[in-house]
Amino acid sequence: MIVDVFLDTNILVYAHDRDAGEKHLRARALVEGFWTNRETPCVSVQVLQELHVNLVRKGTDTERSAQIVSRYFAWRLIDSTRHLLQQAFTVQQRWRISFWDALIVAAAQRANTSELWSEDLQDGQDYDGVRVVNPLKPA
Repeated sequence: MIVDVFLDTNILVYAHDRDAGEKHLRARALVEGFWTNRETPCVSVQVLQELHVNLVRKGTDTERSAQIVSRYFAWRLIDSTRHLLQQAFTVQQRWRISFWDALIVAAAQRANTSELWSEDLQDGQDYDGVRVVNPLKPA
């Protein structure tokens, strides 16, 4: 089943970062829930590139990181294209956010998701139908 969620890099990084304490436990449970329930969220090539860089930076060897990242190819994947880049320029200008965040928002829009799970963007912010949800914030 396809779910209406796009995951930002930080959710996946926390899911694999055992040193992240409570955030690791929560993110891991969220990500494992997608696999267990056979639900398919969405990520972008940018998210997976950033995940790889962060895993390696935190000490995972490149081969193991590539294996981890490749598992997410089973999810809905938004490719980096010139159309996505153009959309990110528009998002960046309209919402006055960083380019990298705009590229994430544009990818979530391109995926037609209604929720963007992120710890970096403002929880509750609506970007033309894509609402940011921080699933890691304390209850």
